[in-house]
Formats: sequence, structure tokens, C-alpha cells
Amino acid sequence: MSQARRSPHDLYETETTDHQTETETILLKHLPHNPDLPSPLQKDAHLQFLIRNLIQGFPSRYISEDASQPWLLYWTLQSFSVMGVALDPNNKQKAIDTIMAWQHPDGGFGGGPGQAAHLLPTYAAVCALAIVGRPSPGGGWDQIDRRKMYEFFLSVKQSDGAFLVAHHAEVDVRGTYCLLVTAHLLIRLTPELLEGVPPFIMSCQTYKGGFSLHLSHISPLNQKVLQPYLILLVPLSVQKPSLQQPSLNFKTLLRWLVQMQGLAIELGGFKGRTNKLVDGCYSWWIGGCFALLSSLGIVEEEAWGDIDDSLWDRAALQRYILCAGQHPAGGLRDKPPKPADLYHTLYCLAGLSSAQHNVFLSSTRQDAIVRSWKTPPESMHEQLHQACFTHSLSWTPSRGSAH
Repeated sequence: MSQARRSPHDLYETETTDHQTETETILLKHLPHNPDLPSPLQKDAHLQFLIRNLIQGFPSRYISEDASQPWLLYWTLQSFSVMGVALDPNNKQKAIDTIMAWQHPDGGFGGGPGQAAHLLPTYAAVCALAIVGRPSPGGGWDQIDRRKMYEFFLSVKQSDGAFLVAHHAEVDVRGTYCLLVTAHLLIRLTPELLEGVPPFIMSCQTYKGGFSLHLSHISPLNQKVLQPYLILLVPLSVQKPSLQQPSLNFKTLLRWLVQMQGLAIELGGFKGRTNKLVDGCYSWWIGGCFALLSSLGIVEEEAWGDIDDSLWDRAALQRYILCAGQHPAGGLRDKPPKPADLYHTLYCLAGLSSAQHNVFLSSTRQDAIVRSWKTPPESMHEQLHQACFTHSLSWTPSRGSAH
């Protein structure tokens, strides 16, 4: 990493510059004394952090997350998965029973028992079931009401291709992502759902290259950069012209993503918006985008092992997560001195993995999956189903890609 120097700014002090200076001062204290001696991932401490929350319950500061109960469980379960740990059958069943209590009688899942159905907790609940559920009575997966789920999806679809995140709620492109992934997992992704989605996504791109929540929201998306995955998912139904891939400005998107990586004094962490502070969660929301763009031929990183040939500094991001992102008591965080939480634990771990491994879409594996399909797809829905699953299951790590 290059010599750590303060971020440049003029002499006019603002709240923004004060916070930036304060953050840089704190992060400087976490710079490793020997850059060639990497800090290890404190896996045992992080596992204990997850176990404490799962078994003993969440501390009082999680009260504000009452409408995000599916997310709390998903972040926990997926964090276990990222670290190669699975729950025992008894705790899996407890998780399944908890998840199914969130299913809304009219379709979808709410943020807790008796709460209104919402696209975001629906995504979290179904993804959590994909980890612990099973296709049998009491296994959760077969108890998902797919017909009502699909009706719920159609009920929040708008004429311009956008989706409300819930009835009488707002449009948010993150809801579009959650809906499409959920429909994909439940084999309910249809041309009817996809109609108008590509133009809507295209309309969310701003002049900076990033994406806003929706067309009228002018600031770049400050929570998650999910659109690259959507652009991979949507064009799979190429047989219907109205569903083809929109013409996004990938050049400005790539420039914006690259510019979100912090300076050496920020330990190479990522931020989510211009002039915002670095945050560990963007290790995944930004850092995870480069492999997706690479699969589209937008990023060519064949010589990615040499850091100078990469569009982003993988080693620096690992340093940020391992030196500043790990809390001494277990779990991962936004940045010091903040406490660890489940959200940052998952996305810091995912970002660390994306920085350490190079993955690509394997055409060989795609062909093998297509050949193994029991029944050749006939309808457009079946073709879309095959294309989506083939695409999802074909991500393969490069040989010797650990970095």
C-alpha cells in the first residue's frame, strides 16, 4: 500500500470533512506495523459472536430491527455458511419453524409474525430457508405458498416495470432485486414478472454511473449496488425482445465503482456514495460487483494476481477488513470504534472472500448442467428456469485464485 496521506480538501471545515478527518485518524491506528504480515481472520471469535446471538438472543439495541427479523436470521445463517459451518438438525428445525411464522396468509413474508408482506424480508426468509430448509413435511421449503407468493409479486408490479416493496409503499430498485431472486429460487420467474424491468433499471442509472433507488431519486444508491446482478439475470430471457438487456453505461458504472475504494489512509475500504465514509459492508456491495462485470466482458482481469493489473486493490480491501473490520470480542463491523453487528459480519466476510478469490462463469460447467437437465425445456418459462439455474450454478473459482 502506498504511503498514507490525508484526504485533500480545502480550508473550509464542514461536518463532512470533520468526520472524514476523525475517521482517518482512527484508521491510522489500525494500520499494521508490518504490511507483509497479514492479520488473520479471527474465525473462532466470529463464530462465538454468531452463536451468542442465535442461541442467547439479541441485545436490546436490536429492538429497532423488529421489522427485520428475517434479515437477522439470514445474516446469521449465511455468515455460518460463508465460514463453512452448518447448524445441527435441532437448531435447523427451530430456524425453519421461526421462518414459517413470518409467512403472510396472502403471500410473501413479513418482517415478523403478523406483519405485512414486504419484498425485502421475503427475500431474506426464502434465502434463509434455502440454507436450513428441506423439501419434506415440516421442512419449510414445501410449505411456502408459491401461488400466493406469485400473486403478491404481481400485485406490487407497476406499469413502468418497477415494483413497490409492499402494498401502499415506495418503489425501490432493491425490491426488484429481492423479488427476482426470490422468484428464481422458487421457480416462479416468468416473462410476465420481467416485463418492463430492464428499462426501469436503466432509468435508475445516474450521470455518475451508479444507481439511485428509482428514477426521481437523484442521489446514487447508498445502501447496496445490486444492479450488476440484475443485468445478468434479466437478459436470460432473450427470446422476447421486450426482455432484452438494456443499454447501460458500463463505462461510467465501472468508473464509479473504482472511485468508491478509499485511499491508503482509509485502508482501502469501500464507501457507498461520493464524499461518504468507508464502511465494511461495501466490501461486498461494491467489491462483489467486479466479478459480475467481468462475466459480461466489461472487466478483464486475467492477470489479476498482480495487484497493479487489477482495477481495484484486493490486498488493501483485505487489510481493511482484517485490521479494522474485526471486533476484538467477535463479529465484524462498519469501522472502529463501532460495535460488531450481524449485517456487517456477513458482508465483511463476503467481501473478504471476493477479495481473496477470483471466480468466473465457466462455459464448461454451463454445458454440463444443460446436458444433465432431465427434460428439455419447451415453454418460455421452462427455458427461463433452465437458463437462470445454469447461470447461477456455473460460477467457478480460478485455479490458484486464492490471493
